[in-house]
Amino acid sequence: MSNTDSFIDEVSEEVRRDQLFQYLRRYGWIAVLVVLLLVGGTAWNEWRKAQNRADAQARGDAMLAAIQQDSATARAESLLALETEGAARALKNLLAAADLQEAGDLQGALEALGAVAENADVPPVYRDLAALKSAMIDGGDQDIDRRRAILSGLAQPGAPFRMVALEQLALIEVQQGNRQAAIDQFGAIAVDAEATRGLRDRALQMIVALGGEIGDLALPAGQ
Repeated sequence: MSNTDSFIDEVSEEVRRDQLFQYLRRYGWIAVLVVLLLVGGTAWNEWRKAQNRADAQARGDAMLAAIQQDSATARAESLLALETEGAARALKNLLAAADLQEAGDLQGALEALGAVAENADVPPVYRDLAALKSAMIDGGDQDIDRRRAILSGLAQPGAPFRMVALEQLALIEVQQGNRQAAIDQFGAIAVDAEATRGLRDRALQMIVALGGEIGDLALPAGQ
């Protein structure tokens, strides 16, 4: 390579360095900002995760303290006073409803359950469970027809609490003195492939207690 070519290369390299320095002086703050944003974003995410963990632990501790109260009424009041949302709110209301029912406050129990069953922000399984529990409360401001309507909705194919709802419908027939309707309902439960062994045994026992016959039922194999 000639001295001229070498000189030209050196000049070109120097020019590129000068241009690079100019670019850094002009736009270097952007790179610094990007780095700061990346570092800051990571730190924020970690802080938020830690805060969420701390909040969840605090809610869990508060709920544990509430259910350790001596009386059912005190437990229910403590639970309902907790600030929660989503699944945690559904859980505290379900627990509070059980305590209110134990204390004899059926209306309060129904209100606690209704707050879950009618809340679209709560996962469906919790809404269905709250509706089922409310329909199983015999008393309060609800009548037989309302309980039957709730249970019929929960007894649809594919519903998570279908079999329990069917059993409760059969028990309503017993309560109303509809002997044959109850026998037919328990018979349908006994032959249903989704029925657990315990539920099937209860259905068969109820059929016998009501004076029905179980010999002709097409029970699943092994029963």
